[in-house]
Amino acid sequence: MTASPWTGHNASEGPALEKSMDELANTGFGKVRRSPGLSGLAWIGGFFATAAAAAVGAVLAIVFAASLLVIGLMAAAVIGLVALAFRAKRVAKPRDPMLIEARHVGGHSWVAYGWDQRGR
Repeated sequence: MTASPWTGHNASEGPALEKSMDELANTGFGKVRRSPGLSGLAWIGGFFATAAAAAVGAVLAIVFAASLLVIGLMAAAVIGLVALAFRAKRVAKPRDPMLIEARHVGGHSWVAYGWDQRGR
């Protein structure tokens, strides 16, 4: 006899390992019998679990959308402030014509700019 994938490792084990297709079809999850009361209770529990999951998902979607809105508003405010700062830096002129620009470079040291270009 030859080995068959349906009967085990070799065919000499006999009909104990052989099952018809009808016997295989009648076993499994399709034949689980439940009482009608528990089946209805399972449907109700499944409905409530689905409703709760949908509600949590809706709340999370609203929170996520609101956080994106806040992030967008904060980014717009920062961009506006940067634009105002660049505009103020470009437009700013000293009130006193004798005033020179100096930068602190550390310690007691300062560097002055433009002090020798007044007359040019």
